[in-house]
Amino acid sequence: MKALIFALILTTSSTYSFGQQTKVETVVKKETKSEQEVIQLSKDKWDWMSAKDSEKLDKLFDEKSVFVHMGGSWGKKQELDVIKSGGIWYKKADIHDVSVNIIDNTAIILTKMDLLAVVGGNEVTNPFIVTEVFVKKNGTWQLGSLSFTKTLASSGK
Repeated sequence: MKALIFALILTTSSTYSFGQQTKVETVVKKETKSEQEVIQLSKDKWDWMSAKDSEKLDKLFDEKSVFVHMGGSWGKKQELDVIKSGGIWYKKADIHDVSVNIIDNTAIILTKMDLLAVVGGNEVTNPFIVTEVFVKKNGTWQLGSLSFTKTLASSGK
């Protein structure tokens, strides 16, 4: 019986010791210069949308760009018209997480956020994962697609 108890204690101790010795390393990804550039451009875009700066947005949005919202989808002209008219005012993007993947001349950005917007005169806050696709043309990033996916809960930290 003493041998059984001793074996049990020894097994528990070695398992506990092994568990303490296990070290998990956190890998922090450092963005490349191109990734930093497109992430900054995305953040600037949210500021321009909030400020209703249609001139800067007009230069950023590709002529063939598409925008997918909860209430529909449309192209560049319609998006700029909605922003100018105040049909949608992207008042404040509370960004929680941003990731980017660059494939050749295409950058895909995923942004977790809570978006405070005024839609049809009503102020609303929605949690989203926003997908942006940027294409590099003649050395300049242009937005090709912006899609909102509503999540069930706040994207908060």
